[in-house]
Amino acid sequence: MTKASATLHDPAVGQARRAGSPRTVLLVMCAGYFLVLLDVTVVNVALPAIGSGLGTDVGGLQWVVDGYALALASLMLTSGTTGDRYGHRRVVLAGLAVFGVGSLACGLAPDVPVLVAARVVQGVGAALLLPGTLAIIGRAFPDPASRARAIGLWAGIGSLALPAGPLVGGALVDGLGWRSVFLVNVPIVLVALVWSVVAVRESRDSRAPLPDLPGMLLGALLLFAATYAFIQGGRSGAGAPQVLAAAAVAVVALLALGAAEIRRGDTAMLPPALFRRPAFGAANTAAGIMNLCTLGTLFVLMLYLQSVQGRSALNAGLAVLPLFAPLAVIAPFGGRVTSRIGARLPAAAGLLCAAMGMALLTRAQPHSAYPVLLPALLLWGIGLGVLTPAVVAAAIAAVPEERSGLASAVSNTARQTGGAIGIAVAGAVAGQPAHQGHFLRGFHTLALGSAGLYAAGTVLVLALLPGALLPTRGK
Repeated sequence: MTKASATLHDPAVGQARRAGSPRTVLLVMCAGYFLVLLDVTVVNVALPAIGSGLGTDVGGLQWVVDGYALALASLMLTSGTTGDRYGHRRVVLAGLAVFGVGSLACGLAPDVPVLVAARVVQGVGAALLLPGTLAIIGRAFPDPASRARAIGLWAGIGSLALPAGPLVGGALVDGLGWRSVFLVNVPIVLVALVWSVVAVRESRDSRAPLPDLPGMLLGALLLFAATYAFIQGGRSGAGAPQVLAAAAVAVVALLALGAAEIRRGDTAMLPPALFRRPAFGAANTAAGIMNLCTLGTLFVLMLYLQSVQGRSALNAGLAVLPLFAPLAVIAPFGGRVTSRIGARLPAAAGLLCAAMGMALLTRAQPHSAYPVLLPALLLWGIGLGVLTPAVVAAAIAAVPEERSGLASAVSNTARQTGGAIGIAVAGAVAGQPAHQGHFLRGFHTLALGSAGLYAAGTVLVLALLPGALLPTRGK
C-alpha cells in the first residue's frame, strides 16, 4: 500500500478532514463553558419565585442550588481523567446531552425533590463538559501563541457568564416565570450538540490512568453528608439525630478518602504529594474560602433583595451587577499583574478588598437605599477580580509543569466545594426571610464571618505563597 493510499484509509486523518475549523471548535466549546458557569449564578435570582411556586422553604432552596454544585464538585476531577482515557469529544458530547436532559427536567419539575434531582443531573452534565472544553481547545490550537489567545477568549467568555446570570435570570423570571431559566438551555444545548458532532474530532490516550472511582465515590459521600448536616442543622438544630449521623458519616468518609488516596499514590484523584507543597495547599484553601464566602453570601443576598426589600427578579439582578462586573473586567488585568509580580500580593490585596466589602454589608437594613449597598458590592467584586487569577496561577505554578492540568482541576474543585458548603452554611445561619429580624441578624453574621475568613486567608497567602510565579521543576 502506498503512503498516499495509507493516508486516505487512516480514520484519524479522515476525521480530521471532516472536523470543523479551530475557530468553530473554539466557538462551540465556549458556548458549553458559558452555559456551565451561567447556571452557577442564574438560579440564585429565581430562588424566591421557585420557593413560592413550589411551596418550599430556605432548606429546599439550598438543595436546589447545592444539587448542581455538589455534582459538579464531586465529578470534576475524574471527568478530566475520563476524557484523557476515553476521548474528550465523547465525554463532552455526553456532558452536553446530560446537561440538556437535566435542564428540561428542571423546567418541567412538579415539586422540589424532582427539581433537586434534575439539578444533580445538570451538575453531572456540567462536570463532564467543563474539563473537556479546555482540553479540546488545546488540541485544536497546537501553536502556543494561538492556543494562549484561544484560552484567553475561553476564559473571557466564562467571566461574562457570571454577570450575565443575574441579568438573564431576572429578565426570564419576570417575563416568563422561573421555569424558563432552565428551559432556555435546551435549544442552546441541541445546537451545541449537533455542532460538536460535526466540528470536533476525537483525541484520547489509552495509556492515561483509569479514573479514580473509589476517590470519586468517597469524595461525593463526604460532600453530600457535610452539606446535609449543615442544611438539616439549620432546620432541626445541631443536636438532631440525623444531623449528628450525617456529621459522623462525613468524618468517616474523610478518613476513608485520605486512606484511599494515599494507597493510590500519584494516580489518585487528589495525589497526596501535591498537598505536601505549602503553596499549593494555600492557593487552594484561598480558592475554597473565596467561593465559600461568595456563593454563601450571594444566596442570602438575593433573598434579602427580593424577599426583604421587595425588588423584582430583574431589579435584583441589576443590583448585584457591580459585584460580578469587576470580576469580568479586572480578572484579565489581574492575571497580567500576577504574571509579573507573583501571586502573593495580588491574592492578599484581593482578599483584603473583598473583606472590606463584606464588612460593609452589615449596614444593610430592610429599607436601605441602594447607595448603602453599592460600596460593599464594588469592593467585594473588585477583590474577587484580583484574587481569582492569582490563586489559580499560584496553584498551577506550585506543581511540576506536567501536572498543571491536574492543578487547574483541583483549583476548580476547591472553588466548587467551597461554594456548596458555603450555601449550606449560609442558609442555616440566616434562616427564613419571613422572620425578618432573625434573617437580617444572620445576614450580618455571615457578612462578618466572611470578612473574618477573608482576613485569615490574607495571612495564609502572605505566609505561604511565593513572591514570584516560578514554575516548579521535578517531582
